[in-house]
Amino acid sequence: MKLELVAVPVTDVDRAKSFYVEQVGFHADHDQQVNDQLRFVQLTPPGSACSIVMGTGITEMAPGSQKGLQVVVEDVETVRQELNSRGVETGEVEVHPWGSFIYFTDPDGNTWSVQQIPPRS
Repeated sequence: MKLELVAVPVTDVDRAKSFYVEQVGFHADHDQQVNDQLRFVQLTPPGSACSIVMGTGITEMAPGSQKGLQVVVEDVETVRQELNSRGVETGEVEVHPWGSFIYFTDPDGNTWSVQQIPPRS
């Protein structure tokens, strides 16, 4: 089994799509208005096999309730600088034995962590 799609509940689909594509750097895979009750927007982080989906009629989760989504990168400091330059607020890099992290929140309050895994011995 492979996890390939995770719902991210949002209030304004166009604002969220713009944030994830233009500011965070996700790839816009699909944006389909199926009918008046269903719009399907699928976005994928660069290099990821798992995508996120948002839209109308997608999930019953409250906007902003998706907490703790995580992506893994090779260089968290480079990603922090890129996100900050595009207007995505992150804190400083937090270094722990299990990895180095930054965090960001989308316009609805859904939260993300970005991890750089430490070198394996």
